Amino acid sequence: MKLRPGNAGDADRAELAGAWCLRLAERELSAPERAEFDAWLAADPANASAFDAATRAWQALDQARLSPELIALRRGALESFRRGHAARWRRGGHRRRGIAALAACLVVAALGAGLWFRYVPRSYETGLGERRVVTLSDGSRVSLDASSRLKVRYGGGRRALWLERGRAKFAVARDPLRPFSVGVADKLVVATGTEFSVELLSSQVHVILYEGSVEVLASRRGGTLRPVRLATQPQTPGPARPAGILTPGRGLVADVAAADAQVTVVDPVRSLWWEAGQLVFNDEPLASAVERMNRYAAVPLAVGDAAAGQVRISGVYVAGDTQAFVEGITGVFPVVSQELDGRTLLVSRR
Repeated sequence: MKLRPGNAGDADRAELAGAWCLRLAERELSAPERAEFDAWLAADPANASAFDAATRAWQALDQARLSPELIALRRGALESFRRGHAARWRRGGHRRRGIAALAACLVVAALGAGLWFRYVPRSYETGLGERRVVTLSDGSRVSLDASSRLKVRYGGGRRALWLERGRAKFAVARDPLRPFSVGVADKLVVATGTEFSVELLSSQVHVILYEGSVEVLASRRGGTLRPVRLATQPQTPGPARPAGILTPGRGLVADVAAADAQVTVVDPVRSLWWEAGQLVFNDEPLASAVERMNRYAAVPLAVGDAAAGQVRISGVYVAGDTQAFVEGITGVFPVVSQELDGRTLLVSRR
């Protein structure tokens, strides 16, 4: 199967580049093939450029090879080639046309993969009471809390993710050339080579940094992004920090649509107990605790009035054990429970 060196038109050059790319991907070249390949590259600078373009297309397909959608796309391209060109492999006079067709078919598949990968995010979701750990294509790991949904789109030199609901912890694979960002409500958390968690509640965004550094940005009118203003709580030790920059061992709490945020000290071990099925509350509003418990609750809880929702609670509870949670809350805090329309309602004690 000889691939002719020398000058060629743009169409022939692209076909030859794709054929060389395919051959190199399948196996190591023999000495005569290597000489032939080198001669083709040296014959015209445009040949090397065409080969670089074919290689990038092949790599774009290969980077996402584990995606079921792209596996199907690649398989379909190969099957289409086999059906349409199987006879040509047996006829020497058409052999190069067969190679070119296969190369072109794979390039089309790669381009299709690139378009899919850029414009159609991959979604990861957990149901009620379900937790999940996902390894992304770059080696980053995501731990999803129950009732959470995350969208991921890699491409164009960026790693862009969106937390649509729930909570997720990220262990980011280091890649300084491709920023890793997580969008949540009107906030954007940008990190490289770090470990952090992001949580979306009904009216707040929570970020906890375990390792490395992150910058938290907030969107403004007109779509511009600016670092959030960090207001350290009086009981939080340490020097003032630059706008938007969070340091390890600190948590950030920001209201949705707010330009500033509170920074608190967190216990990095206890704050991750949710991964093992235990929910830790440390002097936080009952409304937030109920929202977290409901990710696991077969019978949902509800807060019946504003006063009850603002009651500050602390404690450790087993995820999914709503009865123990209700008993603990009503036994210690000024709250009582009522059954209403299939829900357990928590209201302030009068």
